[in-house]
Amino acid sequence: MRKLFAILIPALIIACLFAAIPFFNSCQELTEDVLRVHILANSDSAADQSLKLSVRDRVLEYCSAYYDDCEDKDEALAVTRDRLGEIEKVAEQEIRSRGFDYPVKAEVGQAYFNTRYYDDFTMPAGWYDSLRLTIGDGGGKNWWCVMYPALCVGAASEDKMKEDLSDGEYKVVTSDKVDFRFKLVEYWEDFCNLFR
Repeated sequence: MRKLFAILIPALIIACLFAAIPFFNSCQELTEDVLRVHILANSDSAADQSLKLSVRDRVLEYCSAYYDDCEDKDEALAVTRDRLGEIEKVAEQEIRSRGFDYPVKAEVGQAYFNTRYYDDFTMPAGWYDSLRLTIGDGGGKNWWCVMYPALCVGAASEDKMKEDLSDGEYKVVTSDKVDFRFKLVEYWEDFCNLFR
């Protein structure tokens, strides 16, 4: 019996790893093909959190027109970099229109995102190119989503996701939220972050 277990347990581990490899690869492709957005509120007060969501809505609305003509993430990233000043101004105008005088900073860079579960899709953990907006002190709860392709705030339809993502990427984001593979990806990314 011991010999049987000594053979079965490693075989089971190897089978699980081989079953997870395509999922891991699709997760890696996804990190390379999407542009995330990360908005940090000034504080956790109800007013600042509400302001963060207003800024989010305004910036996503403003940027969506530019991303409609983009062929891929690299193009969306270039458009975002070219328009950082405009994005800051749009966010600042929204902040002023709500009666606040916080500064806002827009920047593009790589950021680590944990696995995020949304209503209709899930984004795996990993390092993503992202637009980061910091409102005021940036000390409050933040909001994260996907800017390109547009998967945030009602912009994400199933047809849009199928059109903009590869079959493997689409399967990843529409996986069951209790899919243990998301945790494996997150553990792997956390392990890799120890060496970055």
